[in-house]
Amino acid sequence: MTLSIWNHRSPVTGPWAKKQGETLTLGFIGGSITDGRPRHNWPEPVTAWFVEQLPGVRIAVENAGIGATGSDLAALRAERDLINRGAELVFVEFAVNDYDEPVEKRGRTLEGLLRKLLADPKRQVVLVYTYSQPMYEYMMADEKPPIIAQYEAIAEYYGLGSVWMGLHALDEVKRGHMRWEEWLPDGLHPTNRGSFSYGTSVIRFLNAERERSLTVESASWVERRQTAMETPLDPRNWQSARLLDLTEVKTTGPWVLRRLNGIPWIDRTLETAAVGAELSFSFHGRGVALGFDFGKASAEFRYRIDGGEWQTESRERQDWVGLDGWFRLSNLVLDLEIGDHSCEIEVIHGNGPNCQGTNFRLGLIGILP
Repeated sequence: MTLSIWNHRSPVTGPWAKKQGETLTLGFIGGSITDGRPRHNWPEPVTAWFVEQLPGVRIAVENAGIGATGSDLAALRAERDLINRGAELVFVEFAVNDYDEPVEKRGRTLEGLLRKLLADPKRQVVLVYTYSQPMYEYMMADEKPPIIAQYEAIAEYYGLGSVWMGLHALDEVKRGHMRWEEWLPDGLHPTNRGSFSYGTSVIRFLNAERERSLTVESASWVERRQTAMETPLDPRNWQSARLLDLTEVKTTGPWVLRRLNGIPWIDRTLETAAVGAELSFSFHGRGVALGFDFGKASAEFRYRIDGGEWQTESRERQDWVGLDGWFRLSNLVLDLEIGDHSCEIEVIHGNGPNCQGTNFRLGLIGILP
């Protein structure tokens, strides 16, 4: 098998149609490799390329990348962080952070995210794949890691172009153009040089897309997308996942609804530090997920659905985790019968390894219809 770095499907046409004085809004979503805060990750050279190539067009960037998060959380926040902010061309990067998720679940979350983005026929989406060490044996054997094969099948179904940035960087290492330690000194997070390699692969894709836009007939691709949107690959994808307003939650004990400053992408939290404090809410759907400002100083909790048996959450706190600041998702239940349900939660200390506090900071309630 010959692996392909660049896969050109539905032509990217929107950026090249922009006129002087207009604005092009780029969207990026993924994990720490995409996060805009380091100011050297791969979206930076891609953005600089657009600025250079489209003089007179204002380039706006909505970088919604969050470290250590996957396509499940992305599907829940896509409207707020990308769609409502006017992102027109969106790059999606989750092959690394979704790697250890169950195959069926990650397929549903990524497809749901993509379908939310593609619901507007004017919005264009490109998938990008980075690298983590579990992919090594597959790639050295000239094989696709299972997650990339799975995500490529979704991209093919919806006619979305893709860039295997990790394969481009590995090829540079093989050819002696870049040393491994220049790329990934920790096996996951690229240095400035590695990020530039990732960005370069996307720029080469975009250059080709610009040329294709002059010759490729897009009507058939538009029809293909419409057909795909009518019949999803998985009917249980997360396209209709929605957020429950925190004001709809009932509480017992000392709780505060607080505006949270200093942590990207979490607007407000419903929080307490009191062990034994309780909250509850009702929802219509088949599943519920909770998003937290999480860290070593976070409390644990137990929960039950529809008055059933109590389940205790016990989350790992790796050494790299701070006292707080990680936007972490807990998927409580995903496979209920669709209908009316209730969820009850009680704050507990946890007392596990690296559990150094009792802060319970709930920032998001996601409901799966």
